[in-house]
Amino acid sequence: MKNFKIFLLPLFFLFFSVLTISQNDETVIYMFYGQGCPHCTRLESFLDDMQEKYTPLVIKEHEIYFDSDSRELFQKMTKAFGQETQGVPVVFIDDKMIVGFNNAIGDSIESEIQRCIEEGCIDPIEKIGGETTSIIGESSPLKSSEQIKITKSITIPAVFSAAAVDAINPCAFAVLVILLTTISAAGVKRRALTAGLAFTASIYISYFLMGIGLYSAIQASGFTHNFYTIVAILAILIGLFNLKDYLWYGKWFIMEVPMSWRPRLKSLLKGVTSTPGAFLIGFAVSLFLLPCTSGPYIVILGLLAKTTTQNYALMLLLLYNFVFILPMLIITFAIYFGFTTTEKMEEWRTKKLETLHLIAGIILILLGIGMFIAMRLGWV
Repeated sequence: MKNFKIFLLPLFFLFFSVLTISQNDETVIYMFYGQGCPHCTRLESFLDDMQEKYTPLVIKEHEIYFDSDSRELFQKMTKAFGQETQGVPVVFIDDKMIVGFNNAIGDSIESEIQRCIEEGCIDPIEKIGGETTSIIGESSPLKSSEQIKITKSITIPAVFSAAAVDAINPCAFAVLVILLTTISAAGVKRRALTAGLAFTASIYISYFLMGIGLYSAIQASGFTHNFYTIVAILAILIGLFNLKDYLWYGKWFIMEVPMSWRPRLKSLLKGVTSTPGAFLIGFAVSLFLLPCTSGPYIVILGLLAKTTTQNYALMLLLLYNFVFILPMLIITFAIYFGFTTTEKMEEWRTKKLETLHLIAGIILILLGIGMFIAMRLGWV
């Protein structure tokens, strides 16, 4: 089982995370940003991470491009701090005003947070003569620890649900069965095991990397709220398309690998005869799988970009992709240990095709509706 350990070790290693630091005293930060500003998005993600790391941290966010009240507050605070600037992002902490964001500025902000927690700091709003309750209430809401708990309770079931939809996708089964059939024909049983594991590992890595890229692009765009609404609609539409495949399979289009792509895909898989070849072909095959597996993935990426911090999103992406490849691992081991054959697996897949689309459709529709309910209740 040496090869098995080699291929699975990177997967399990990725699931480790650092422990958050917990403190008691409250430290208030005011952040002013503009919608669509890339540096603002990076700062917002950084401060979200800081809030998870330092629980006494309170972050009050204000968007100044489209919110006149927030813009007025911004002008008052910059004047009170003796500086003039029209650019964002800007952070106010204790008696300091910090403009812009990069790695060095992030280190400085964290140092100030640590100092304030240890020594105690004033609320920056006191520099302009006290609280401005109406302005604070009308701008971006406080991201409290309670809100973070609610958000996590929303995203974890959603991640499991969408990953399960991807995991039972019939075209992912078909690709693995074709590969194992080809390699098993060589008569070396152990090679089929290592090739299946290598193929599964490459699918995991490629999908995880694509997820990071898409998540970063969504966050950098600065339109996470609008994108969240779009993906909620997308989840319902993809769910309805899957129900169409259950009721009228093959009519108009199918939520699987396009028919025109299949001959090329089969020829690629049938050319694989070794474990390294199976690992390399997994990256190419992941592109063929995108049309029938990317829907739930994009839905989850939109949800994570809107509701979670970058570090927490990374952990959930690791979890999502592990659930996604879990059936591939099960099929590989089942065939290796003789519990089934590739012929029986293909026969089962063909018989259950419509049922798998029905399950996927119901889960995605419920996920989309749940996202709209969460927006309506103000949870995201």
